[in-house]
Amino acid sequence: MNQDHSIRNDMRIISGQLKGQTFNNISNTTHPMSEKIRGGLFNILGDIEGLALLDCYAGTGAIAFEAVSRGAESAVLVESNKKAQKSIADNIRSLNLETKIKLVSNSVSGFINSNDQSFNLVVCDPPFDQPIDIETILRLEPLVKLGGLLILSLPKNCNDPKFKTLVEIKSKIYGEARLVFFR
Repeated sequence: MNQDHSIRNDMRIISGQLKGQTFNNISNTTHPMSEKIRGGLFNILGDIEGLALLDCYAGTGAIAFEAVSRGAESAVLVESNKKAQKSIADNIRSLNLETKIKLVSNSVSGFINSNDQSFNLVVCDPPFDQPIDIETILRLEPLVKLGGLLILSLPKNCNDPKFKTLVEIKSKIYGEARLVFFR
């Protein structure tokens, strides 16, 4: 008998058109960005109406769902974990976001190799339970549109990557995590 030992945790969208709607996180392999940090991220970003978002290491899809709810034009989610992919795909359908959100079943490195698109916002929230792949993070730089932002969620004591053209403009600590904004 094959049993699914996934943990189901309902998460909710904080603000925007889909405010209060819940979605499932049935994967126990992700570390979802907390509601507090997500709220802080979007409070710092402010108006994102009409922008295109790339959500690297998408996990639950919460960042993209929140962004589209708050007016982002579109979002591309990159996730390599099969359980997380299924959960995200189910949530995209249940939230009726098929026209706004595209799920890419690939590693971030694989996506970078095959992508020719650029984005206003690139959010990178790599797993904290593994060594941070700085080389892959550095390769995200060309995917950021001129004037766009790359936002990293890192352990608070992790060194920042050194980009060629992107410059750190803000950093905020939330418990053991830190959001770092580069333009």
